[in-house]
Amino acid sequence: MHIKPHYQADYDVIVLGFGAAGATAARFAADHNKKVLLVDAAPFGHEGGNTRYAGQIVGYTTKKQQMMEYYQALTYPMNVPYSMTETYVDGFKDMIEYFKKYLCDPVTYNSIRKKYPFLGGMSPEYPEFPGSNSYDVLMVHEAFFDAGLWKLLRQKVLERTENIDVWLNSRALHLIQDDNEKVIGVQIDRDHQKVEVHARKGVVLATGGFENNREMVRNYLGADHLLPLGSMYNKGDGIKMGLEVGARMWHMWNYEALGLQHGLVFAEPAGKRGRFVVYPLLEKGSLFTIADDGTRYFREDETNRHGHIYEHGEWRIPIRCVHPYIIFDHTKYKEIKKAGWPINDFKDRLVKAKSIKKLAKKIGVKPKILRKTRKRFDKFAKNGCDFAYGRNPKTMRPFDDGPYYAIKMSNDVLNTQGGPERDQYARVLNSNGEPIPHLYSAGELGGICANQYQGGNNLAECLIWGKIAGDRVSLNHDDIAEDVSNTLNGINDLIKGEEKNITLTKDQYLGESNSGIGGKLVVCVTYKDNKIKKVDIVENHESEDFGKRALKIIPHEIEKGNSTDVDAVSGASATSRAIKEAVKNAINKAK
Repeated sequence: MHIKPHYQADYDVIVLGFGAAGATAARFAADHNKKVLLVDAAPFGHEGGNTRYAGQIVGYTTKKQQMMEYYQALTYPMNVPYSMTETYVDGFKDMIEYFKKYLCDPVTYNSIRKKYPFLGGMSPEYPEFPGSNSYDVLMVHEAFFDAGLWKLLRQKVLERTENIDVWLNSRALHLIQDDNEKVIGVQIDRDHQKVEVHARKGVVLATGGFENNREMVRNYLGADHLLPLGSMYNKGDGIKMGLEVGARMWHMWNYEALGLQHGLVFAEPAGKRGRFVVYPLLEKGSLFTIADDGTRYFREDETNRHGHIYEHGEWRIPIRCVHPYIIFDHTKYKEIKKAGWPINDFKDRLVKAKSIKKLAKKIGVKPKILRKTRKRFDKFAKNGCDFAYGRNPKTMRPFDDGPYYAIKMSNDVLNTQGGPERDQYARVLNSNGEPIPHLYSAGELGGICANQYQGGNNLAECLIWGKIAGDRVSLNHDDIAEDVSNTLNGINDLIKGEEKNITLTKDQYLGESNSGIGGKLVVCVTYKDNKIKKVDIVENHESEDFGKRALKIIPHEIEKGNSTDVDAVSGASATSRAIKEAVKNAINKAK
């Protein structure tokens, strides 16, 4: 964007995107005593990008050469530059020191493997590849999927608010360049007004992917729609801005998934996040999964690797369908009911019919094809061999006489990897492979990960290139601009959101917990005569969907039972735990 800007704010560095990569870049630029503006499209309490929803594991190794072999095997046959791979693997090798110096004393997965065997399939995820035994992962503590790393990174930003301003609910629109193609500022939509901000030293793009941009999903991934499991605010802004300034794109086709069967989750309306559920009963017995035409299209019992399944020598994201369904019989229905529904409204979502023919009509597939699919499946189960996809015959059982059931599924997406290509110094490259002056990137936007994906790689990338970008942009010579105002300098939506003025009346006590997905959760408990009279949530930063359910249910259950010893809400265990801890904290104050 070449314009004569009228700047309303002036910073050394502008970082676009407040996830792990953006928080890291902003933190290290601030540590160089630079004035930083950190911008994110999400409103307060929803910042964090995909990082807050991730497993919180970070790749690590002690064996550089073996890890080089492993990573090259993961990306084969994609030609990732050797300098990029080496920088990445060096970051893995130094990760324990990185944690100790900049974050906390870490926990290695290999040291707790026996205690948490479920993660074994991710460390390493491709054990048959050369060098795989060199891979390990780090955590900030012995817990997963609890936003532990994200909350620590967010706190590091809060500790540096003297040098870091944060604008939330603000979407970056365009990069501003001078006549020499140097990036010197950003145009931002803030409070429904276009604001131009000067960047004396440069801009870091850390806006994540395009999971929530249906047009890009269709054009780059070839899917009608994919249900996001992470942030709802990743809409491809960095890709748009990169294209405008002539950045070269790479890895646009690559994305990761996770789900019950190779990246399938229960369907949700547009605008909702998908629910990641582990439920082995939906991978065996008298059931199969159908594509849009009513036929099976993969092996239902196969363990997926971030959505990839094995196909002719390589692990690939399989065919995406518009409306896949899991089909099962009444015997399987009774098994699921006895074990407990995988999601609370599972029963309400079921399509039920007395015959396969009637079920086919209800879900919009040709009865003849679905009947044939069932007939073939029954034959394979009886013969003890799945001639179509090689499913383990022990997981197959012929269908009973009905009734029959279907539940609608959706292909999901954890994150996309494509975007502007960067080099080992975090510089964004143009179409000729040359650095665009004063433009850097970090994180999933144009990430290094290509082809097969190893769990823990993306968060490692955020930390590695986040630091490189924050360090490198700080070394640039200042851009000198005319018509610069500091009118909007000093605004910090993060601090403003943290401030709470709560007036307590008699028998009311505040309690806090940091165990939720979003950080600090505060409750106001009315406690009298050793009874919990009322529990009110007065501050939270929990996820938009499952966490919100816990915020409604758990306080009511605590009040009803006069105890914090209540069951967690399915899919919201971290939020449930935080509410109970906060209530205990308040009661302790009362006592």
